[in-house]
Amino acid sequence: MATITLLQLNDLHGYLTPHPELIWGATGPEFPELGGLARIKTLFDRVRAENPGAVIALDNGDTFHGTHLAVSSKGEALIAPVNALELSAMTAHWEFAWGPDHVHKLSAQLAHPLLAANCYSEADGSRPFPPSLEITVAGITIGIIGIAATIIDKTMPAHFSKGVRFTDGVQEAREQCAQLRENGAELIVLLSHLGLPQDIELAKQVPGINVILSGHTHNRLTKPEMVGDTVVIQSGCHGAFIGRLDIDIEHGEIIQSRHALIPIDDSIPEDHQMAILVNEALVKDRDLSKVIGETPFNLHRNTCLDAPMDDVLLAAVAKAGSTDIAFSNGWRYGVPIPRGNVTLEDLWNIVPVNPPVSTVTMTGHEILMMMEESIESTFSCDPFGQMGGYLKRFRGMTFHVKLENPPSRRVIGAFVGSDELVREQSYLVSFITSQGVPIKYGKNRKDLDIHAIDALKNWFEKPQWEDAQIVPGSGRILIV
Repeated sequence: MATITLLQLNDLHGYLTPHPELIWGATGPEFPELGGLARIKTLFDRVRAENPGAVIALDNGDTFHGTHLAVSSKGEALIAPVNALELSAMTAHWEFAWGPDHVHKLSAQLAHPLLAANCYSEADGSRPFPPSLEITVAGITIGIIGIAATIIDKTMPAHFSKGVRFTDGVQEAREQCAQLRENGAELIVLLSHLGLPQDIELAKQVPGINVILSGHTHNRLTKPEMVGDTVVIQSGCHGAFIGRLDIDIEHGEIIQSRHALIPIDDSIPEDHQMAILVNEALVKDRDLSKVIGETPFNLHRNTCLDAPMDDVLLAAVAKAGSTDIAFSNGWRYGVPIPRGNVTLEDLWNIVPVNPPVSTVTMTGHEILMMMEESIESTFSCDPFGQMGGYLKRFRGMTFHVKLENPPSRRVIGAFVGSDELVREQSYLVSFITSQGVPIKYGKNRKDLDIHAIDALKNWFEKPQWEDAQIVPGSGRILIV
């Protein structure tokens, strides 16, 4: 009998050092310091020493984007420390933020392949990236299939997918699984950035997969999801946790598996060499330690319908655009800011792409359609219809929603301030990025001279807080 150990890192989002991470406790959120590649390297080395020659470390992507350092260097500052983790493969999502050509440039510098079986060239239908990988460890041949985020060409800005298209990965997983089995693979691992609901559905449709390492939706699974005989795990985000799965195999059959979700806390010492590599990366960044202001509340975006971090962001955006209404995307990434000082680095963690503040004129009907679309992409009964992050963030409005209603019929009441939304009326709104207000909506779209970080700086000079809603005027959805 052989024991294979899989180590999972998913949705790092550029966080190289320990940081506050929101953990839900019985009385509310707590913010322990978790993560850090130097701690992760120590953990990886310990596990490799426990099971020599039989450990495979894999990365689900969303690795090279999400912080000022990651974005300003287009991911390249992270190459050396990520390579030092000695990963076997990765897949991708936000890595496409600078277009497919740059993904090739990044992957060429990696010590491991970037797998994307569901990515195709629009020009000739070929695959720009390898679909799978075969590895033999402890005498066991393991097939690893990579499935990148299906939403890259559907909900992300258009330049992410210039010249390429993405499928949901189901057929590709089925075909690759069969091919790898034919080649003699005894264990099939799917490395996915589809999201937990989508991966569970994929496991139902492709029963030959043994293990799915799931990413994208930031779930912290303390116990694997079992779909038939398929084991599905996901391990949080920001490098705060690592997933470990030990699999006992004999005569081509899995005898049993053991799982652990491991917090990367201060009980794990830092690896000295990795700490050097991380520091070498950090010195390439500018000093972001300046205190910009204070917050009397914990700011985070760890809740689906609304979040205090985005309440602040949209207050700043609306102020910069001189509007009552504002929209942004429901991003999941970005570490929390516990009550106390707010630094320039915190602002960049809120919105690392620093887009311009924009304005557009929308009809009430368009606002309703846009929100219905966001609700469906967040809560669709079809897992592959779930294409968002969290629900679209908004300010200056209230929506009454029946989630059980059919798509496009869930909003049963909408208000601008205390006035009912009028479908035929035009409203000037502020927003950031085309994920905030897609290009198909509105007219007279304008980018203002001010960008999101400066808008946040200005807001923190004279912040407005209140106990009832944290930030006055914040948008809310009421599930009725």
